[in-house]
Amino acid sequence: MPDKNVPVLTIDGPSGSGKGTISRRVADALGWHLLDSGAIYRAVGFAAGMEGVDLSDAEAVTRCAISARIGFRDPKDGRETRVIVNGLDATDEIRTETCGAAASAIAAIPGVRAALFDKQRAFRKAPGLVADGRDMGTVIFPDAHYKVFLTASAEERAKRRHKQLKEKGLGVTLAALLREIQARDARDADRVVAPLRPAADAVLIESTGMSIQQVVAAVLKLAQRG
Repeated sequence: MPDKNVPVLTIDGPSGSGKGTISRRVADALGWHLLDSGAIYRAVGFAAGMEGVDLSDAEAVTRCAISARIGFRDPKDGRETRVIVNGLDATDEIRTETCGAAASAIAAIPGVRAALFDKQRAFRKAPGLVADGRDMGTVIFPDAHYKVFLTASAEERAKRRHKQLKEKGLGVTLAALLREIQARDARDADRVVAPLRPAADAVLIESTGMSIQQVVAAVLKLAQRG
């Protein structure tokens, strides 16, 4: 049973808002653990694909979420944390737009969310946790000490994602990314289970035009204010 006295900082927001990058830097600065909940849903999508599961089959996807062995391994070179799914390093595969769309689709399945609930809460360990996702402050950690809702315009998020993918050598058009982000925003906001929305007590950070350093500083100020 996770210790509720362990402090939690949740950073929720839409696709491409930068919450993954911000969460990693904030966790490093505080010396806290990190939960990348999006990676968990992407990992389930990856596992389902490996098993040939039809994503429209809610029961089959839920069984996959229950059985999938998902782990995180910190790299020795200080680079991106590796995501291990059923014994395979799936880090690069789960970061594709295709896997992201699959994650958004399966996240709307109540059985999947229930299967992953305890897995996510188990990350709450001393000295603290930074939890990155879409329902961290509303569903998974409603008692979190600090809550942030990070957003930016769809156009800004598409530009950031485009730059990120180009740096990885992946070819995708800015127009296609913008359409995908707008479609994902609609799916995440309209889903029946845990729709994307700020927690009532979350601090909203609109990061359009802000640098990564500025956003990190704003989040750390909130956490250190106590």
